[in-house]
Amino acid sequence: MIDAVGTIVVGLAAAGAALIGHRGANSASQSGAIFGGYSTLVDNLQEERTQLRERVVENERQLAAAYNELANERADKAELQTQIATLTAENDRLRERIVELGGQPT
Repeated sequence: MIDAVGTIVVGLAAAGAALIGHRGANSASQSGAIFGGYSTLVDNLQEERTQLRERVVENERQLAAAYNELANERADKAELQTQIATLTAENDRLRERIVELGGQPT
């Protein structure tokens, strides 16, 4: 009878140890999943940050090109305005000269 009780006690102790060991394994597994998930999240955030920085650099390049094009267009516009003023003044002078010569301005 003592052997039977001893076997039962040993069996219960082994079952308890197995249960405790299983809980510890679950806890470690959950901790690993949490750290793994956190690591993946950090990696994703760093990748997104890198992509955003690259996009900012590209936008800055395009912005500089647009400003350059605008400056060139303004210079071209100023040159055209000067040319228009010069041609208008010359047309006025030529019309005055036509009138001086006895003609009708057109």
